[in-house]
Amino acid sequence: MSKFTHSDLIVLLTAIGVILILSRIISEMGRRFKFPIVMGEIVVGILLGPTIVGTISPEFFERVFPKDGTVSIAFDGLVNLSVVLLLFVAGLEVQLPLVLKQGKAAIYTSFLGMIIPFATGFVAAYYFPMLLGQNESENVFFAIFIGTALSVSALPVIARILMDMNLFKSSIGMLIIASAMFSDLIAWLIFSFLLAMNSASQSSMGVGYTILYIIGFGLFMLTIGKKIIDRSLPWIQTKLSWPGGVLSISIGICLLCAAFTEKINIHAILGAFIAGIAFGDSAHLHEKAREIIHQFITNFFAPLFFVSIGLRVNFFENFDVMIVGIVLILAYFGKVLGATFGAYLGGLKINNAIAVGFGLNARGAMEIILGTLALSAGLISSKVFVALVVMALVTSLTSAPLIRKFYAEPKK
Repeated sequence: MSKFTHSDLIVLLTAIGVILILSRIISEMGRRFKFPIVMGEIVVGILLGPTIVGTISPEFFERVFPKDGTVSIAFDGLVNLSVVLLLFVAGLEVQLPLVLKQGKAAIYTSFLGMIIPFATGFVAAYYFPMLLGQNESENVFFAIFIGTALSVSALPVIARILMDMNLFKSSIGMLIIASAMFSDLIAWLIFSFLLAMNSASQSSMGVGYTILYIIGFGLFMLTIGKKIIDRSLPWIQTKLSWPGGVLSISIGICLLCAAFTEKINIHAILGAFIAGIAFGDSAHLHEKAREIIHQFITNFFAPLFFVSIGLRVNFFENFDVMIVGIVLILAYFGKVLGATFGAYLGGLKINNAIAVGFGLNARGAMEIILGTLALSAGLISSKVFVALVVMALVTSLTSAPLIRKFYAEPKK
């Protein structure tokens, strides 16, 4: 077995340093034009990856970002850790009582905002896979993934958009947030089971046992586990050193939960996501502690993950206009129609219902994480992956102006 050498360490540290500095510079430049930070990080990946640097100087690209060897293994380990921690942060944003408080409107919006885009994506991918570049007909795993990918919303992106528009604490803002929380939770559950089913043949544990374990784990973490965390947090935040104590304990529990779900053949992301919900739902988690966890993960680990997207594939070679166009049409049609119809049935006027539909249409980071994991698992091709990344960016960029166009403030 080859050891991690002196030169390997130099290459790894150089790669991480370049990624962090460039992603911050490009992201800050993009913020001036109101582009999401994640877009700058993906652009850096495209610049450093096979699309630009790899085409101009393949030797340099291979030296800094080798495909094989110990450096590649170490970098992949960091990227996998980044995904787990990003899902933990996403879980921190989910507050289950908020979903329940929104009542009928949230139930209709959440349900139809999930079921219509899922059905749209599933039918298109199952019966017309050739339109998405798939040779294998009636591939149920591929169809379920496309349906799930079109159902998910990007909670962190949506929250930021609503904050920028001063709508976060409004009734329509709370409805959008509650619906996004529900769709994220259901989508990650479906996707985790899909990965488990897809790899069931490689596992000694049966799917039935996996389902029982994950249901038991979820119920434990969101009931007893949540109460233990809730009662422990005041002691952690006052008796242990600040903010190191809460940072170490929360991330430690996140990683243990992720390890457990990975052990039972469900992807580690679900364990991290559930751990995030258990922590984020606690009334005793200080807002400052939440912000410190968020800043630590999003400013170090997030750039590593999102830049790695551009290092995986050649975006020019795999950009298929037809596939990108179909994915965009399916994304807008299913999500906007479903969420708008649900919000309208929930009692909103048509203009505000449409604003809710476009608010939930922002996909952002969640869509990209979903696509990356599906690409690694062999569920989708590089062309579909590139189409999903483009769709995530386009929907995130158009969400705010379209909300602004249709939203009508209620008369005081």
